[in-house]
This record gives sequence, C-alpha cells and structure tokens, in this order.
Amino acid sequence: MFFHIKELQYHAKPERPDPLFAKQLQEVLGGQFGEISVALQYLFQGWNVRGDGKYKDLLMDTGAEELAHIEMLATMIARLLDGAPVGDLENAAKDPVIGAILGGMNPQHAIVSGLGAMPADSVGNKWKADYIIASGNLLADFRANLNAESQGRLQVVRLYEATNDRGVKDMLSWLIARDTMHQNQWIAAIKELEAKENVVVPSTFPKELEKQEVSYTLFNFSRGNKSAAGRWAQGPSMDGLGTFNYVENPVPCAPKPVLKPAPPYIHDTLPQVIKGPKGLVPPSF
Repeated sequence: MFFHIKELQYHAKPERPDPLFAKQLQEVLGGQFGEISVALQYLFQGWNVRGDGKYKDLLMDTGAEELAHIEMLATMIARLLDGAPVGDLENAAKDPVIGAILGGMNPQHAIVSGLGAMPADSVGNKWKADYIIASGNLLADFRANLNAESQGRLQVVRLYEATNDRGVKDMLSWLIARDTMHQNQWIAAIKELEAKENVVVPSTFPKELEKQEVSYTLFNFSRGNKSAAGRWAQGPSMDGLGTFNYVENPVPCAPKPVLKPAPPYIHDTLPQVIKGPKGLVPPSF
C-alpha cells in the first residue's frame, strides 16, 4: 500500500523563473538515468523479490524515496516555468510558441503540459520502460542500480554547475547527497552478495558446462597490446577460481562458415548471382 504525504522531502523553490533550465532539468526527471527510471527500477526489483527480507526492504525504501524525488523535480520545473515570458522574446511574431522556441524553452512546456513537468528528457524524448532493469537476480540488479546512481549523480552535478540560481542549487545539492548514499548502499549490498555468491552472475550455473579453457583469457583484438599490462590480463582471477592470461595473436577456432541456400519461397538472391560472373542474369523459373 502506498500513501502520499502532502509535503516535499526537501525544498524545491527557485529564486526566479528560468524556462531554459526547466528544459535541462527534465533530463534528470525523465531521462534514461532520471528519477522516474530509478524509482520504477527499484520498485519492480523489490516487487519481484521472491521472499522477504532486508534486500526487498532496501529496494522498497529506496524506490519510494525516488518517487519523492520525482515530485521534487516536477515541482521545481513547474516553478521555473511559472511566470516565464514565453511570448515576449519575439514581439514581432506575437506568437508565444515562436518566442518559446527562440528563447530555448521546450515549447511543449507551454503547449502540452501547461507550464508543468513532463515524463520526458531534456530534448523531449518520452520516458520509456526500456530504461529499467529488473532481472530477478539481485547481484546483477544491484550492479545496474550502482550504474544508474553513478550516471544520475554525474548528470545532477553537471546541472548544478550550469545554474547560478541558489534555490535550484540547494535542491540539487540534496539530490547529489542522496545519490552519494545510494551509490554507497548498492556497493555495500553488492559486496555482501559477492561474499555469499562470488562475483560472476549467475553463480548457479555449473562451472563444468562452460568452456573453462577461455574463462579467464583476454584476447588481443585491437592494434597494439597495451591492454596486456592490466590486472585483468595476469594473476588470479577476481572470482578466485582461475588465472588470467593474455593471447597476443588469437587464432580462429572454426573454419569459414558456409550456409545452405535458402528455399525458393524465401526469394533470397540466388547463390549463382552472388558467386557468378559480373552481369549474370538469374535463370527464369
């Protein structure tokens, strides 16, 4: 059960209207690594946990908090748009839409959402569920969560640097701090699961069923061999079950593939046209 408390988790009030920054702020609301994405990612991961316990509770705690961040950002965007001079920038045209476009504002803020936030990124791409990851494997999911928080915090920090509005900076400072916590909590959860399961996902697949002769091999598939100097090319593997090795000049393990012709009803290009002399006309049926 969810319920809404009619208070914000933190202040979301700018010093002045700024429709251009409202457009930019949409990225951390409805972009790939925005608050909508992480909120639904954590909630779906939590809902899909088969069983109860601290990991499910952590996911539900954090997902619910991210819903609060959506409201904070939506409120800030609306306030940045409140009183924005959407039509004054192009007096000759006498058209608020043209004025909004010339001023760098997202015209959909005036036309579609009525000076409110939208579930979209900073260039108007609508948020989509493809952004979220909920696999049912907690170690894989927590690593995805760490990436999402890392990318999200990076974007919020860049936005912090892009504004001089003290009210906006104050709210972004809060979000940056929460992303610090969330990165740390996912690292802690990852390390805890790795101590129980080891580092490779999934841990349940029988080791004898994979081609173990290449399980810890780095192939040199680019010009130069500087990658050979890395930790990943020598010494014990990170899972402790093998030894890294480096192959300078990889050789193929299989010959060139030869595919059978497709049946006539598929109407592929005929093999004799592909292989035959230039200008060969395919035979009639």
